[in-house]
Amino acid sequence: MLSDTDLSFAGILPLSIFNQLGDLLHQVAHEVDSAALILTEAVLVRAFVPPGWQPQRFILVVSQQFSALLLGNLPDGAQQGQSRWDTSLDSLHIHFTFNSEAIASFATRLSELFAANSQIYQNILHYRGMLGANNATYQSKFTILLLQYLLPTISQNTINPHALPPEGFTCKPVEDALTKQIAQEKLLNQVTTQIRKSLDLPVIISTAITQVREFLELDRLVIYKFVSAPNHSLASPQSIDHQWFTKDSEHNGGCVIYESLGGESINSILNSQEDCLAVHSPCWQKYHQGFILVVEDVEKTYILENCLLNFLRTNQIRAKVVAPIIFENKLWGLLIAHQCDAPRQWTESEKALLSSIAEQLAIAINQSQLMDSLREATRKLTQEKQTLEQRVIERTMALREALLAAEAASRIRNEFLATISHELLTPLTYVIGMSSTLLRWPLGELTPRQREYLQTIHDSGERLLEMINDILDLSQIQAGKTVLNICEFSLTRLAENIVDSLLEKSTNAKVTLKLDVQVNPRHDQFSADPGRIEQIIWNLLTNAIKFTPQGGSVTLRFWVEDNTVIFQVEDTGIGIPEEKLPLVFEKFQQVDASYHRPYEGTGIGLALTKQLVELHRGRIEVESTVGVGSVFTVWIPSSVFDK
Repeated sequence: MLSDTDLSFAGILPLSIFNQLGDLLHQVAHEVDSAALILTEAVLVRAFVPPGWQPQRFILVVSQQFSALLLGNLPDGAQQGQSRWDTSLDSLHIHFTFNSEAIASFATRLSELFAANSQIYQNILHYRGMLGANNATYQSKFTILLLQYLLPTISQNTINPHALPPEGFTCKPVEDALTKQIAQEKLLNQVTTQIRKSLDLPVIISTAITQVREFLELDRLVIYKFVSAPNHSLASPQSIDHQWFTKDSEHNGGCVIYESLGGESINSILNSQEDCLAVHSPCWQKYHQGFILVVEDVEKTYILENCLLNFLRTNQIRAKVVAPIIFENKLWGLLIAHQCDAPRQWTESEKALLSSIAEQLAIAINQSQLMDSLREATRKLTQEKQTLEQRVIERTMALREALLAAEAASRIRNEFLATISHELLTPLTYVIGMSSTLLRWPLGELTPRQREYLQTIHDSGERLLEMINDILDLSQIQAGKTVLNICEFSLTRLAENIVDSLLEKSTNAKVTLKLDVQVNPRHDQFSADPGRIEQIIWNLLTNAIKFTPQGGSVTLRFWVEDNTVIFQVEDTGIGIPEEKLPLVFEKFQQVDASYHRPYEGTGIGLALTKQLVELHRGRIEVESTVGVGSVFTVWIPSSVFDK
């Protein structure tokens, strides 16, 4: 006979009543039909539950003969600070019904949470289609069982004064609970101390999970580590690769890398993997938020998921607690406790201990990663330091060798030039002397052509002698053999003598040579090497006359500032291109280096001039504009000499 009687009721009742009703529903459902669907809030761990979704707790029973729905919500005012997974509630707002329409409506709402999981979704819809009116016999049996449960509870509320414990009596369950709590805190302190004292991560993890498994009397305790790449090699307890750290919702599976077994009869699942959870499963999001999964019986929790249930059966897992290992906002892995032979009701203290151990393991892993990073950084810095030191040594040796080679080449060149120049002096002196004598020969008149030839020989010899003397001077300076002859002299007299000696040369070149003296007579006396100063000015003036076209002018001016004489040679010559300015003081450099250049010269004069200026601790600069002229400025500081 079928019953359509609605025996629904609702009200705020203790949590213990909710649990008793749940036990009764399980008992009747199994007696009615072994294939009955029994779902609790535990199935929600596989779904994304939107905020505010009700109920907080539920038990759904669906079969052809007997169906029922038990709902439990938080009482008003208790929503803040408590979550669906909080098992420390004292009371619930309970709603109980046998109404098939209400049960079907709830089943529909529940199935919508699993829309992304086609297997669970289809299973719930399949059982919803079996709903009908309950068998009156089974419904009556449930009512009788309910009364049997409630009557002892009522009778226990009657206090018997003679049953009070004697004074000084200690309740053994309370004493046992306190003892276990103290032992649990001691174990947690041991793990924490070990993490602080040791940096050996494999030893820390292996010791910690063994101690915790023995303390909680678990069949198996494992550490499951996520990986970030689909093609990965399995990790081993001897090696934890920190590159496998994964970010939220980027998991690609993982494997068991540590385990502690309670006996030889317990199968090892080291390195095992499960492929039943999708990459984007809501479970990862929950674990990332610190969710602790508690499953007292996998046969009830995963009744709608054949893949996962078969995996758990194969690995002898009947009950489990899963605590996430999180650090730096990353889900690294899971600490998983297994009960293999039978269901297990996990206590709050057990869940709290596993959660605390997971937190300590996260600290140890983070600590190990930081040390690995520090060691790697130190290794790289050491390697870079050694590489840089080796490079410095190699560069220093190369520079030393190059410097020695350059010094040797320069020395050989200077010695060669000095030797050649010296060897040329004697015959050149004869050539100049004889040509000069022939030009003044009193024993006969020379023909114009003879005089022209002799004059050419004499002038060429003079130019060659000047060039050889410049080469010898330059070689002596670069070899460090030149010594200045410091004495006091008149700047004005020196400048006038130089200009007078070059008047004939400037006149022949049709260039006006000017002298601009801007020196106060009180500062006319100056200390330096007058011979070298004369050589500097001579070189600058002859160079200016050579490069100034006919009708142009060359001006020598000088003045004294702060014990420094400043000579300036200004011409209206052809000028120097800007890109050639850096080369004018280089040896053997010509502004016009072509073979058909109209101006003679070897490019030694200005280089020697610069060396002589620097020998006096002075400096020389040039400003020039093509087609306008050039200005060479020389600063010579006064030198101290021993009178």
